[in-house]
Amino acid sequence: MKSQPSEEQSQPRVSTKVIHHGESFANNTGTVMPPIYQTATFSHGNPEGFDYTRSGNPNFRILEAVLCSLECCKYATVFGSGVSAITAIASSLKSGDLILCEENLYGCTVRLFEEVFKKFGLKVEWLDFSKTSSINSIDKLAPSMIWLESPTNPLLKIIDLKKVCEKAKESQIPVVVDNTFATALLQKPLELGATISLTSTTKYINGHSDALGGAVCTQDRSWNKKMKFAQKALGLQPSPFDCWLITRGIKTLPLRIQRQVDNALNLANELAEHPYVQWVRYPFRSDHPQNELAKKQMTAGGAIITLRLKADQKQTYSFCKGLKFFTMAESLGGIESLICHPSTMTHASVPSQIKQKLGIDESLVRLSIGCEDFQDLDLDIKQSLKKLK
Repeated sequence: MKSQPSEEQSQPRVSTKVIHHGESFANNTGTVMPPIYQTATFSHGNPEGFDYTRSGNPNFRILEAVLCSLECCKYATVFGSGVSAITAIASSLKSGDLILCEENLYGCTVRLFEEVFKKFGLKVEWLDFSKTSSINSIDKLAPSMIWLESPTNPLLKIIDLKKVCEKAKESQIPVVVDNTFATALLQKPLELGATISLTSTTKYINGHSDALGGAVCTQDRSWNKKMKFAQKALGLQPSPFDCWLITRGIKTLPLRIQRQVDNALNLANELAEHPYVQWVRYPFRSDHPQNELAKKQMTAGGAIITLRLKADQKQTYSFCKGLKFFTMAESLGGIESLICHPSTMTHASVPSQIKQKLGIDESLVRLSIGCEDFQDLDLDIKQSLKKLK
């Protein structure tokens, strides 16, 4: 007689979770894939309670259910972009509140806090959370919120999320972790103690560079209510079509991430030995400053590589433009490889003195590694590096 499977054995694994999304709101048709509910409004009194797409749509709920399954959390709210998700969280604070931020954040997050929310009385302080002294200062500074990224953009610093969250919990301070670079496949901030896991679904979750989206995941019912309110009240909702695209994209996330991570690790190792490369940053390389923490906190090193060339800005631009399989462009996480010059692109709005302090200089480039054949990417990079001579 066969033994009954345990509860753990009966739970679907990640590749199954992202493919079998559950409710499609189309039971009467037997459709395997959910349709696009391209409507602005709904008939009053419908069984599902929909009224107006700004406050909810079947495509929103389908994607939110998949994200909850992936993040192993109770609640998810989808937004029109990653910046929309950031706006939703920040708008829950009030004038005079202090956000304590990791000093190396996504450039648009910095711009939003410094140039928009500061006008409404929100206070922002920037700290290097890779230092124990910054974590120990949380009690003294008494912030209303702590905002982190790990790995950070573009320097790939690894923050000890568990340590920060434990310290913040002592004073009941909510912690937001932008998990865009890692996704829930490689790192689960909520399991490490974070209040909110934020993701730009434009990137790896969708994976095809053809839709904008953002998501906030949490175990906290009150924060879920705040996010639903912001989605509706501030008009931060996504489109049904973008949610449909992202739901389709997420089904191949484990396959894509595995290929991208393998390519990234191999390419990082190759670039580290190149004579025209000053240094390489990749979390799972032993020369990364927080390598041990990265291996403890993440299941893999991700698919972003940051490197500093032995070159000036003109040469660096020439290198970027000379690549065949790496398009010089904003964004990351798609199946295609991209290269970015953070100083003049993603972090162009950050004041030059801050960029200099952080080390985001004219020789720094960020690679988003795609799903191409490794040999082609490797040859492409090396041929362009040769031209620096």
